[in-house]
Amino acid sequence: MSSAQGRRTRKVQESRAAMANAAVDLALTHGLDQVTVETISDRADVSRRTFSRYFTGKEDAVVDALRVDYARINTALAARPEGESPLTAYHRALRNWLDDEPTAWHRLPRSADLLRLLHEEPSLLPAYLRVQDEAKAASVAIVADRLGLDAERDLRPALAVSLAVGAFGTAVRFWIAPGENGGLPHLIDAAFAALADEPAPRITTAITTTTTTSTTTT
Repeated sequence: MSSAQGRRTRKVQESRAAMANAAVDLALTHGLDQVTVETISDRADVSRRTFSRYFTGKEDAVVDALRVDYARINTALAARPEGESPLTAYHRALRNWLDDEPTAWHRLPRSADLLRLLHEEPSLLPAYLRVQDEAKAASVAIVADRLGLDAERDLRPALAVSLAVGAFGTAVRFWIAPGENGGLPHLIDAAFAALADEPAPRITTAITTTTTTSTTTT
């Protein structure tokens, strides 16, 4: 990539981040109902036309910061050593993100507020699910490549990612819940430890006893 291309890419990323940050700030301060595309554009100092090049609506802008975070997690996942199992690799990718990324969720108070808002505002759910689905599909592709499997024909990569994402999501739900539930890194570690410690299901064999009653005719 040339230096000119690099500058254009950075400018695009900076413009998108400015609009996403403006959307989150406004939604958390005033409530999503009071936020419009115009107010986001004004806050980010861009035109409505520029906003529309990046986002289909205010909901997409509000959840865009999470898209960036999931991309960072997947970058860390792709960099994990080949010998690690999918669950271990995903867990350690999360820890790399938590430990090394200055904008990881537990370092920014507004991240928890944003995640709570996603659960309180039904109109945000479709945009959030699209972000999650895209990130999950990318994770499946990474895991399939690590295992040398075809993700379209073998269910193991998708299953491993579903378990990992489920552990991550459960930890996040406990983290944003009222009360003192522990820090996000601790909860993520606990969730993955619980997966590792899950006992195999006990198989019970049903025994059917048939009693034959003999009738003697005299």
